[in-house]
Amino acid sequence: MELKDTLLLPQTSFEMRGNLGVREVEFQSKWESMDLYNRVLKQNEGNTPFVLHDGPPYANGAIHIGHALNKILKDFVLRYKTMKGFYAPYIPGWDTHGLPIEQALTKKGVNRKEMTVSDFRRLCHDYALEQVKMQKVQFKRLGILGEWDNPYITLNPSFEADQLRVFGAMAAKGLIYKGLKPVYWSPSSESALAEAEIEYEEVTSPSIYVAFEVVEGPRKGQKLIIWTTTPWTLPANLAISANPTLTYVVVQNQGTQYIVAKSLLEKVSSVLKFENPIVVDTFPGTDLEFVKYTHPLNGRICPVILGEHVTDTDGTGLVHTAPGHGEDDYNVGKKYNLDILVPVDDRGMFTKEALEFEGIYYEKANPLIIEKLQNMGNLLHVSYFKHSYPHDWRTKKPIIFRATPQWFASIDLLKQPLLEEIKHTNWIQKWGELRIHNMIKDRNDWCISRQRAWGVPIPVFYAENGEAILDQAVINHVATIVEEKGTNAWLDLDVKDLLPKGFTHPGSPNGIFKKETDIMDVWFDSGSSHKLLARRGLSYPADLYLEGSDQYRGWFNSSLITGVALYGKAPYKAVVSHGFVLDKDGRAMSKSLGNTTDPLKITSEMGADILRLWVSSVEYASDVRIGDQLMKQVSESYRKIRNTFKFLLSNLFDFNPSTDLVPYNQLGSLDKVMLHKLEDLKQGVYESFDQFRFDVVYRQVNNYMINDLSAFYLDYTKDILYVESQKGLLRRSVQTVLYEQLMTLLKVLNPILPHTTSEAYWALPFEHLDDVYLEKMPEVNTYSDRHLDAAFEDFMRLRDELLKQLEDMRKNKVIGKSLEAGVKVTLPKDMRNHIESLNVSLTQVLMVSSIELHLGESLNVETFVAEGHKCERCWNIVAKVDEQHVCPRCAAVLKGE
Repeated sequence: MELKDTLLLPQTSFEMRGNLGVREVEFQSKWESMDLYNRVLKQNEGNTPFVLHDGPPYANGAIHIGHALNKILKDFVLRYKTMKGFYAPYIPGWDTHGLPIEQALTKKGVNRKEMTVSDFRRLCHDYALEQVKMQKVQFKRLGILGEWDNPYITLNPSFEADQLRVFGAMAAKGLIYKGLKPVYWSPSSESALAEAEIEYEEVTSPSIYVAFEVVEGPRKGQKLIIWTTTPWTLPANLAISANPTLTYVVVQNQGTQYIVAKSLLEKVSSVLKFENPIVVDTFPGTDLEFVKYTHPLNGRICPVILGEHVTDTDGTGLVHTAPGHGEDDYNVGKKYNLDILVPVDDRGMFTKEALEFEGIYYEKANPLIIEKLQNMGNLLHVSYFKHSYPHDWRTKKPIIFRATPQWFASIDLLKQPLLEEIKHTNWIQKWGELRIHNMIKDRNDWCISRQRAWGVPIPVFYAENGEAILDQAVINHVATIVEEKGTNAWLDLDVKDLLPKGFTHPGSPNGIFKKETDIMDVWFDSGSSHKLLARRGLSYPADLYLEGSDQYRGWFNSSLITGVALYGKAPYKAVVSHGFVLDKDGRAMSKSLGNTTDPLKITSEMGADILRLWVSSVEYASDVRIGDQLMKQVSESYRKIRNTFKFLLSNLFDFNPSTDLVPYNQLGSLDKVMLHKLEDLKQGVYESFDQFRFDVVYRQVNNYMINDLSAFYLDYTKDILYVESQKGLLRRSVQTVLYEQLMTLLKVLNPILPHTTSEAYWALPFEHLDDVYLEKMPEVNTYSDRHLDAAFEDFMRLRDELLKQLEDMRKNKVIGKSLEAGVKVTLPKDMRNHIESLNVSLTQVLMVSSIELHLGESLNVETFVAEGHKCERCWNIVAKVDEQHVCPRCAAVLKGE
């Protein structure tokens, strides 16, 4: 027999090459065949629940890298909580109503004008379900376990019925009303929009100063100067607002007298190039109230009114006021009983109220209005500037502020309880609390109606006298019908079949009623999704909401409003948010730039576990970057983790924990220290998981596996594992430590690398459960001999110094392997006592062939080439070898001693 055949070399079926892109699919099939998700749920049934409520992604198109980041972060949380013993179901959801699906069908050639609304909605329904089916496969490919066969989908009749009941409950509390007020209006979508559907883009706008002549009273002939960046709103002008607390002046320039705020006179004079302005009068803003002026575009006589919204930071201190086109204008106009004039239709075209501009698109009217003002002598200045302006997030086209009859949810009535609930929520990103607090504090009433086809109908009937019927019993009756037949019933059934039998109303003496045709804002859909908790037997509020940072104005916001409206309590106990995924250079991803990263491409080429490892490595609270170089770095980290698993598994090939586990008190000092370090790792990892700091988990585990395990313990113990007696205490002690390390690492890494940890677990050479996910996270143990850790620190100081010397010898080609070196060490007495208290073979653990210890003032290490004979079995340099060229230790092992 050759000497190499006497060594206990590693053996395992776990391959170094993962081939994850292919094999992960097999692993997922195995999870499905063993019904892994339901088994862990069953296993934890009756335990403390942990409910993460899934924010529904929109069902349109393949998933993108942002979806992957979000779903993987959620999976980290749920796998960790499950393995900590919590009952942690995962019910994935989908948002399926709204304009993008209508647009997608239009792009496919569907002409909705050639079919009934019901037929068009059926096409939307079927298209949405196709998208759900596609995205479901893609999410599952990321290794995410959940109730994929029973998700919640906002087009499901049960969901829609619950949503109608939320609406009914809010109506019963007086929180729902219909009003005519300015809202975000998208001419490109022909619908009102919510704040959450707005994004800002840079545009170029005209900036104009216009003179309006006073036509009555002592200021007759003087001219009020206004400044505006939306000339198209001037046909809707019904007043000019002044601030009652500001001081105004009459300034004369080239024979004409103008009125502006005193504090803005210098700035206005500069812009308008007044040559020798002379102030002829100074007076308070209150003097301007009810002064009458003539509108240059239509000859209308309009008043000056007073409003606190007027400031002297920009403009002239006099504000052109169109109650049909602005929130402040609307509010001040209401106070003065002004009309609400909206000379712009649903498509953004001027109506007959705009006189000669009728039929012109509002943006195209800007230069025409400016030209007319110039011709009439009212235009004092025009320039152009770039600025940020709200756009429809779906169509990417500018929106306008336009007063239309809409349904609103009152925020004012809820504002204080909403702000209180924000205080009582645990915002994991602390800045998130301030962000949503300010959003709610400054939020106006929520416009919840949309003028579209594909969505949940607003369940309101109108009596013959036009009165809206907001009766909770009637709404709940409609909800019951919807639960059975879906929301198309609202369109398909006659009013009499939708109303409760025998329903009467004083406003309809003839028993005639009409149905509302608007649908609900899709944020009301997803914002009502917490009703799912009760429907699925889970408690309200959820333990956690985890979504992108854009959801402070979106889902976190709408859910909070409906939750507090219904239950007086926020729907979440804690909120985690994450940033957006940018390219390697920090740019937003865009198909036109060609800098997108496809998560499905990564999973098929590199594996979902590599993508998951990247997610764990980034500080997700801010925007994160991804690119080829970053993924290569992550792949290298993965390779080291996999290599460590392989080493641990391959050196346990003959180990059975039920018979070979060495009791703690019989282990060597360094074996014990490695178990101490493992407890510290567990403690740190659990704290990081509990704080949702997955990047810290990544660093802790990575550093531990590379430095404590691979570079130290696994390095020197090869000599023990391969060379020592197979069943001897020394080798079994090391295997005991390897076993504990492997089992702990497989468990703590399962939330991050589920495919790899399952694969490694299935390769265990002893009896085990069906999957590592059925295991529990190991408890943190406390040891009474932690004093060994201090001795170990001194040992590591010696080792670090020695490694530097050995590296120099290698560089100078004095030695090849460290076993060819001998060492002379001088060290202080306390340090020597510490090191000797470890009671280890220093030559073995330092991987040199001889070592001498001497007392001295400070640590000093000298290395030299060891003298003696090389053992052909263990390669140590020893004083003598036998006729087989083996050292006494190896000879004893070979004899079975």
